[in-house]
Amino acid sequence: MAKFVIAGKANCPYYAKAELLADYLQKNLPDFRIFKITQHPDVWEEWLEDVCEKNQWYHETSPIIWRELLDRGGKGLLLGGYNEFLEHAQLYYGVTSSMTTDLMMVIAKENLHAHIEEELEKEALKDLNKPLQVWIASASAKVCYHIIPLLVSGEVFGKHTEISLTLFDREQMEDCLETMVMETEDLASPILRSVSFCTKAEEAFHQAQVIIVLDDSTDEEVYTLESCLRSRVPLCRLYGYLMEKNAHESVKVIVGGKTFVNLKTALLMQYAPHIAHNIIAVALGVEGQAKAMVARKMKTTSASIKDVIIWGNISGNNYVDLRKAKVYNYDSAIKGPPGYYHSVLSLIFDSEWVTKDFVATLQKLSNTGKEFGGILAAHSIATTLKYWYHGSPPGEIVSLGIMSEGQFGIPEGLVFSMPVKFENGTWVVLTDLEGITLSPQIMNRITHDLTQEKLVAFGDVLTFQPFQEEDKDSSSKMIQSSTSVGEEKDEAVSDDSERKTEDQK
Repeated sequence: MAKFVIAGKANCPYYAKAELLADYLQKNLPDFRIFKITQHPDVWEEWLEDVCEKNQWYHETSPIIWRELLDRGGKGLLLGGYNEFLEHAQLYYGVTSSMTTDLMMVIAKENLHAHIEEELEKEALKDLNKPLQVWIASASAKVCYHIIPLLVSGEVFGKHTEISLTLFDREQMEDCLETMVMETEDLASPILRSVSFCTKAEEAFHQAQVIIVLDDSTDEEVYTLESCLRSRVPLCRLYGYLMEKNAHESVKVIVGGKTFVNLKTALLMQYAPHIAHNIIAVALGVEGQAKAMVARKMKTTSASIKDVIIWGNISGNNYVDLRKAKVYNYDSAIKGPPGYYHSVLSLIFDSEWVTKDFVATLQKLSNTGKEFGGILAAHSIATTLKYWYHGSPPGEIVSLGIMSEGQFGIPEGLVFSMPVKFENGTWVVLTDLEGITLSPQIMNRITHDLTQEKLVAFGDVLTFQPFQEEDKDSSSKMIQSSTSVGEEKDEAVSDDSERKTEDQK
């Protein structure tokens, strides 16, 4: 078996002539094989110099032709250029080339065009094969340990999407980040191309395509709610600047946690205006807590409860709406085909539980942060990302914190949790939900704290002023339920107007 390698400049006419002769020999001789290498004229000399240095050859022109010694191994045997190859073909095989000069020039031109197209195609394939650049900010947070296994499982971005994970935090957390990197490598995930950490602010979010912002910690001590609010501004300003400067233009930013989620999202939008349309806040954690409470009351599973809507401040004064809530696979006298469901409110006859116990328990959970640990927070972030990339379940309502554009009468310019669906890589606000309106009293109560948070954070107001009901009678009227069985009961409200400062640090 004779294997010859023919390499040359893509636009070299003598390479074209040697190539045609080699093609003829390979077609007509059973034991003759060729391998072709073309290089762009701009890099040919450098490439030729490297090949000759590696093999200890001396050759200065295009093409260069050598024989691979398949039967003996070792480096190839240099034949030379076009003239030497032509002599070899005449001597050993009795074949010569009759290609005209004009045809040589035409083929050389075609070779250069084909080479350029091939290189462009290779670059396009490289882009397709590049791993998804995922960054986690404030990666020393406890929730990061829970979210990493979800991200590298293939369930979030897809089984065939490789990711490159970078953990970002302050320099003081370097030891913690190093440990997390090693533990992540130990997972041996087939979709994890690489994992690293970053503690240098100027390098943060380089070419990031997905950024997950977790609860941050500050270096300074904070003792009041107002100082907690103001401490978020410098870090969000820094993050916003770095995202604008370093991240990919189509970056997706998802803000999670249990402290000031709406405020942090609004600040990032303000300081990263070019990517503000791709910054969202996770509300599925609160939604999950509400579903679990309803499921325990109805003695069913949390997964059977759908379409609970979270309005307003995700980590504060919010409004948990059960008007569209459904329960599937419920053990009752009325059965139906697959996909059949009951209205949750039509099956909960304990209106006092809906208007008092349900509200009070959710308020307590929101106040203390209890039961919103790493597992729930991580699952909420991962699920929201999964929906963002692959769409939410058809027909299902998802709660999401986004910038209001006046939907449902919500004041513009507030990051507000509202009902959406995910499809085609984005979300659509479900403004066409029948019977879903918010009364002015409820709207005022929800938007008041969000407005106060922004005013205090920027120093426009010195003291946070919680919303005060006009009187207790009006408050009780807001959460009274309908007395008629089978009618839609009024909404359940979770009020967090008296948050505990210590849990917001």
